[in-house]
Amino acid sequence: MLNRLAYRFHQSLERHFPEQRLFLKSDTETRFIRLRSATQVIALAGGTLALAWTIVATALIMMDSIGAGSAREQSVRQQALYEERLNTLSADRDLRADEAARAQERFNVALDQVSEMQERLLASEDRRRELETGVEAIQETLRRTIKERDDARGEADRVTIALNEQSGGSTEMGRARDAVATLEILTGALGLTAGERNAMLADAEAAREETRLIADEKRGLELRNDAIFAKLEEAVAISMEPLDKMFREAGMSPDDLLDTVRSGYSGQGGPLTPISFSTSGGALTPEELRANAILDGLDRMNLYRIAAFKTPFAMPLRDSFRLTSAFGNRKDPTGSGNRMHEGVDMAGPYGTPVYATADGVIIQAEWDGAYGRIVRIRHDFGIETRYAHLSQIRVEAGQRVSRGDQIGDMGNSGRSTGTHVHYEVRIDGTAVNPMTLIKAAKNVF
Repeated sequence: MLNRLAYRFHQSLERHFPEQRLFLKSDTETRFIRLRSATQVIALAGGTLALAWTIVATALIMMDSIGAGSAREQSVRQQALYEERLNTLSADRDLRADEAARAQERFNVALDQVSEMQERLLASEDRRRELETGVEAIQETLRRTIKERDDARGEADRVTIALNEQSGGSTEMGRARDAVATLEILTGALGLTAGERNAMLADAEAAREETRLIADEKRGLELRNDAIFAKLEEAVAISMEPLDKMFREAGMSPDDLLDTVRSGYSGQGGPLTPISFSTSGGALTPEELRANAILDGLDRMNLYRIAAFKTPFAMPLRDSFRLTSAFGNRKDPTGSGNRMHEGVDMAGPYGTPVYATADGVIIQAEWDGAYGRIVRIRHDFGIETRYAHLSQIRVEAGQRVSRGDQIGDMGNSGRSTGTHVHYEVRIDGTAVNPMTLIKAAKNVF
């Protein structure tokens, strides 16, 4: 039964795929290759499967190309939006920098005016004290003169009584002459005393008038100082607000940050020493309290300035660039699936200078696997920045750098698909979005 079915199947194949012979002839002999029906069916089936697989694979490749084209267009649009946003941020930063410079100039002028007013106030205070001392001396002299006048009058009365008692041994004419002489002496002394008294009274009146003028001038100075203090307090408040906001938006506590800076810069003295005109340790005047409050604000601004230069608020590039990859989860460019991108990628011409974004110390400057040529900088407050895929390194480990110092050139080293710099910011070992710090400083620097 099985042989019969096999024979019929073979006959059916013979009708559709008759046996073929392929002759191969050489100079000495002739050979042939016999292609049976089953061999032809197997070859046809294999060719059909190969053709079907080619069609399916071509369709899949075309669909993937179309999807990749859409993704590239979307990526191009996102890059254009990022570039536009960065250009806007750069323009805002330049504008705020100009405004800060002008505010600093105005503040310096106002501070010079306060210093001049303080010098004039001290000079007027010295003059007032001198006048008070002079008035007291005049009053003391006047009291002494009056006492001498009273003593002279008493002496005249005593002499008159004595002359009357001695009238028995003198003539009437002699007593009259003695009385006249005595009266002339007393009159002269009293006249001299009266003249001195009148001169002292005039000096005292002049001193009182000068004291009144000094008091008026002092009130005018106090009013001007009050206006200057108000402007300084307003300038300090306006200058402090964006600094507080910058550090808060960067996710940092301004008070803790300033305490850390203050602990490293704890020296005292200089132009910001608290003002006190009292040498006996008495209570401060309202003006002194206001001046000390302004000085405290200036000291806080100075600490902010130090902290800002030690915190990576700046951009690592100054030339034009494209933001090719943002912070966060993304599709790996080498086809390894989705993974966390712990920095931002900024693409530009090969060899574009790369700058330190804050003061710090170089802790690594070498080749590091997938990072390629990398520079790592340790900053204060537990912050670290990384600059990877460089073409050249221009610093060495242990070197101290400042914000704006060139540390390397943009390149394509390590695990990279094109020329760019990979920029990371880490706080206490945890990667954070560098654009958060850059955007926080857009209204300050």
